[in-house]
Amino acid sequence: MNVPPEILRNDQVELRRWRAADLDALDRAIHESLDHLRPWMPWAASHDRRQATEFLARNETEWREGEAFGYAVTVRGALVGGCGLMRRIGAGGLDIGYWIHPDWTRRGLATMAAGALTGEAFRLTGIDRVEIHHDAANPASGAVALRLGFTEVSRAPDPEGPSAPGEAGVKVAWRTTVDQWRARSAEPVRGTH
Repeated sequence: MNVPPEILRNDQVELRRWRAADLDALDRAIHESLDHLRPWMPWAASHDRRQATEFLARNETEWREGEAFGYAVTVRGALVGGCGLMRRIGAGGLDIGYWIHPDWTRRGLATMAAGALTGEAFRLTGIDRVEIHHDAANPASGAVALRLGFTEVSRAPDPEGPSAPGEAGVKVAWRTTVDQWRARSAEPVRGTH
């Protein structure tokens, strides 16, 4: 099993694999971002330091097992958010999740992070598609996918309803394939077929 590099760079962002030493910075960034995260992230409703500790431990396990590859989003060494590649959409696919501290939004950082993750996803053996999922009430997440050239592939009521207070309960999925990404990117993509 191959894994992505522990450090990825794209324009202004450096993505660095989460590590236990990130606990203080992660806890502070989440605490400062709670009003921004609560509408969209169910876990933000009950965030505490114990959850941050468990998150970092889970990231270590998931990386080792190849189930998810989580990164701290940093700018000039400052932790400004989190992102990752997760194996939640079946064989051949990875989905991307991301969040950015509200003091750092509207700078294109989520797009830079998601772009770096997408490029690396297609370097992993057997990956032929990458998706971004979000609730319809969160158009900012969809704008990231659109800027990266992803195509909206579904919009449907979530059978479980909204999972966070800002959600409408309508799931939107965006997708790009290795061929679409290769056509848009000047960066070579190693074979994944």
